[in-house]
Amino acid sequence: MTRNKIHFAIFFAVLAPASQAAGPQSNALVAVISRPLSRTIDLPGEFAPFLSVSLHAKVPGYVERMLVDRGSIVKQGDLLAQLTAPEMQARIAAADYRVQAAEADRLQAEAQLAAVQAVSERLKKAAETPGAVAGNELIQAAKQMEAAEALVRSREQAGRAAEATLRTERDLEAYLRITAPFDGVITDRIAHPGALVGPGNDTPLLVLQQIAHLRLIVPVPEEDTSGIASGAKVDFQVPAYPDQTFSGTVARIAHALDQKTRTMPVELDVINRNGLLSPGMYPSVRWPVRQPRPALLVPNTSIVTTTERTFVVRNKNGRAEWVDVRPGAAEGDLMEVTGNLHAGDQVVRRATDEIREGAPLPSQ
Repeated sequence: MTRNKIHFAIFFAVLAPASQAAGPQSNALVAVISRPLSRTIDLPGEFAPFLSVSLHAKVPGYVERMLVDRGSIVKQGDLLAQLTAPEMQARIAAADYRVQAAEADRLQAEAQLAAVQAVSERLKKAAETPGAVAGNELIQAAKQMEAAEALVRSREQAGRAAEATLRTERDLEAYLRITAPFDGVITDRIAHPGALVGPGNDTPLLVLQQIAHLRLIVPVPEEDTSGIASGAKVDFQVPAYPDQTFSGTVARIAHALDQKTRTMPVELDVINRNGLLSPGMYPSVRWPVRQPRPALLVPNTSIVTTTERTFVVRNKNGRAEWVDVRPGAAEGDLMEVTGNLHAGDQVVRRATDEIREGAPLPSQ
């Protein structure tokens, strides 16, 4: 055997088995799998304080003392700022004087009533003796009694009105003390001592936010809203701490899509005990996507894409059938597909458009 014949024999011996193995293997069939598909996508989120309030002055006055500044940690009820309003003190003093005057008038009216009652009692006793007291005197005494009682009631009403005015002025005085409505952190301070503040000024004195408990707002795309589960735990990361993973709990679902972005806002409760997280941060949320029904999965290599269509090659009675599909989410070496397929259908593992429709396929 010549050298060329030897080389040709070796080449044929190597090539023939490979081609013989490649034929059946390229048309190997696999079953379409049906199972629930669970995956995770990265969504942007934004932190907001659980509670936030801009503190204004309800009564006009001047800032006398500012006891906190930006970054101050406060507790509910803590005094944050003290205002002063000299004219309010004058009104309180005047209201207090009117209360005292009304009390004096009431005491005087009660004394007059007591005197009239004494006279009326003596006349009634004397009238027990026939002819001792004229009937007209008894009538006059009764009228005087009614007038004295009416005067006492009038003085009592005046006293109550004066006390109500005094309470109102003292309630307004309490608004000169700006206190914290909840535990939190002062995130902004706008007013300074000497500033004139009051209801007509839209600028707040302070901004108080609760950051120990945060809201994580995540805009979930429309196609991924079906798997939202209230109470689910979701992990996320923030650029400030790339090596740490935090978690929150799904707490509030908008149940309505934003018309511009076609996303649904979902709020997570995040407990921020160590204070590492802050309102305004933009975390990357590992959002779990759960479908309400099982998905159909095929190997990635089973999907054929041409300029005209995307399909898989299904075994129909031993012959090839092209079935149009639409790829979905990937899960490892498998791909979710939707189309005229059913669980258990046999498709070609490594399909190409060279496998024409109606071509014989190996039995599985």
